[in-house]
Amino acid sequence: MTSKKRDQSFTGLTTKFAKNIYATGKGKIRLAVLARDLAPLFERSTDQSTHQARPLRVLDVGGGIGQFSEFFARNGHQVTHTDIAPDMVAAAQQRHQQQGLAANYRYLTAALQELPEHLDGQQFDVVLCHAVLEWLAEPEDALPLLKQFLAPQGTLSLMFYNRDAKLMANMVFGNFDYVEADLKVKKRVRMSPQQPIAPAAMEKWLKQHQLQVCQRTGVRCFHDYLRNPEDGEAHFEQLLRLELQYNQQAPFAALGRYQHWQIKHAD
Repeated sequence: MTSKKRDQSFTGLTTKFAKNIYATGKGKIRLAVLARDLAPLFERSTDQSTHQARPLRVLDVGGGIGQFSEFFARNGHQVTHTDIAPDMVAAAQQRHQQQGLAANYRYLTAALQELPEHLDGQQFDVVLCHAVLEWLAEPEDALPLLKQFLAPQGTLSLMFYNRDAKLMANMVFGNFDYVEADLKVKKRVRMSPQQPIAPAAMEKWLKQHQLQVCQRTGVRCFHDYLRNPEDGEAHFEQLLRLELQYNQQAPFAALGRYQHWQIKHAD
């Protein structure tokens, strides 16, 4: 990446992330959606070319405390967990040891841009990149890097912060000045993504890099528009069922605060 803009690091924010994101209703919805979407992959243990059972090779880019890749580790697949923040990697390793999964992992503390020198041409059956690109100064530049890690028949599981949904939510809540300011503020909040991505822009980037979307899901299509957030907590199981029921259907999928797209090499 040639830009002088800086990517955001989360060193020192492990506890805050665990409490404010992963342990909340919105974090539980994200985890449930990914579990449903990725089940056909992590429940599969057969090499489609040889029909021989073998563990999948999984790369988790910006894996945080490592809970998303655990679906694969529990099913016997081999995961390379990476993150730019040393304390995130340490927390993930401790978590996996406690759950008896550490034997299925190796760990790298490195930014996405540094991974090619660490991985030395390795390719993976599944590449996970969840809620990472929106924190990068130049998110488009990540796509050719992710592509080079993806095996010819592999799947890229990409989740990104949806700019269109952010605009919609702020209109619903009456933040008209913020929308007119193009969703920009004078003082950036550290826990707020700096580069929300419009799905139309992502479509264009993927096409330019010969990648194609094979499945689309909205993440938090309803949760983030509730007039009373307490209703979501009080009726969480019902809300989750409805999210899972509608989040791959138009127009609801497009309203998800995050987009989860499964991507392959273009034919």
